[in-house]
Amino acid sequence: MKRVPRAVLLLAAAALAGAGLWHWLGRPVLVEVAPVVRGPAVQAVYATGTVEPVRWAAVAPAVRGRLLELFVDDGDRVAQGQLLATLDSTVAAAQVAEVEARARFAAEEAERLARLAQRGAAARSELDRAESEARAFEAGAEAARRRLADFAVRAPIDGMVLRRDGEPGEMVDTGDTVFWIGEATPLRLTAEVDEEDVPSVAPGQRALLKADAFPERVFEGTLEQITPKGDPVQKTYRVRIALPEDTPLMIGMTIEANIVVRETNDALLVPSSALRSGELFVVEDGTARRRAVVPGVRGARVTEILDGVEEGEPVVAAPPEALADGARVRIAPAGGS
Repeated sequence: MKRVPRAVLLLAAAALAGAGLWHWLGRPVLVEVAPVVRGPAVQAVYATGTVEPVRWAAVAPAVRGRLLELFVDDGDRVAQGQLLATLDSTVAAAQVAEVEARARFAAEEAERLARLAQRGAAARSELDRAESEARAFEAGAEAARRRLADFAVRAPIDGMVLRRDGEPGEMVDTGDTVFWIGEATPLRLTAEVDEEDVPSVAPGQRALLKADAFPERVFEGTLEQITPKGDPVQKTYRVRIALPEDTPLMIGMTIEANIVVRETNDALLVPSSALRSGELFVVEDGTARRRAVVPGVRGARVTEILDGVEEGEPVVAAPPEALADGARVRIAPAGGS
């Protein structure tokens, strides 16, 4: 096979490169542009949480047992100390009766020895021992009566039964909530903020709220409180967001919150797709010019630019990967190709 001289190969490569360069220079890149505009830019911290009453209590039994009777239901008003439910106390009541009987016997024995001691028929040491035993039995009886009282579930606060979770015959333990007691208003949102974001939030900031129950609406609240101690496992901090009195949000709803930490009404905005590693392309006289910019708040559709562009400048909305600084471009008509 006849070898092609190296010089010929080099000339061919140069010719091909020149043809490609002519093709690039001769056919401008079709791009879509968007002007730099002014508009609102909002920097927000994301959080999720649950709507709850400001004043409420989860009521659980003090002892493990079987629910015998429940005296209130959802929506009922209750007063502090009111009996809500009873647990089966048959065994505990029998123990109280037994201990009380022993205490009575010990007290009677101490009284008998006291009368004998007055007549000199009983030693003082024997009387002291009997009186000590009587006091011990009475203390045991009092402790048993207190344990028996724990089989009654009472309201810790005034309020409404927001929810009843127990049913007669059900076994419940000390960690099982049987009643939720509180007031239907006012309400607040208790949410979790990532520890990386918590330095940016502060009481008084506005919060924009979204709920699945109201997909077309955005609600507002006010950041009211930040817990001083975070959760080292979840790496979050709890925040409380106050809700207006007329909020349609209901207790127990899951809410997505955006806590507004900075808001600018006349920020310079460009399409988020225009940015590429802190740079974008501005079209000047049919030529794409790479421009370094300082981005601010970045959103899904638009991004705030703090420095590097001016209002009205046309920027390439979605620059092709091959677009280079100085390349000739042709602007695609709006809504067409």
